[in-house]
Amino acid sequence: MKLGAFSISLAVKDIHKSKAFYETLGFTVFAGQLEMNYLIMKNGNSLIGLFQGMFENNILTFNPGWDESANTLDDFDDVRSIQQHLKDNHIKLEREIGGSESGPASIVFFDPDGNTILIDQHI
Repeated sequence: MKLGAFSISLAVKDIHKSKAFYETLGFTVFAGQLEMNYLIMKNGNSLIGLFQGMFENNILTFNPGWDESANTLDDFDDVRSIQQHLKDNHIKLEREIGGSESGPASIVFFDPDGNTILIDQHI
């Protein structure tokens, strides 16, 4: 299964402090809006999302159809086929895709330890 770009989405208390901390580690702002309390930061192939006040726990995020620079991939598994694979393998989904047959969509589920996994397709 091709899940696309991987990042961790961190629920941060102070986005300004977190931004400064990750800049010290060599990350730079790749996307997002500080005034909207979210940033995507990048260091090489590593991506970290900083989100203040948007969710309680950290989230493992995959973006089918994108590489780590948000370039569109020609060959990827659509989130709908990933959803079907998970259902076929008895993985309970917290949020499923409705009736759309293509385009942007997302699903949410938990790993065995309760970590949230978001598969978020933008194309």
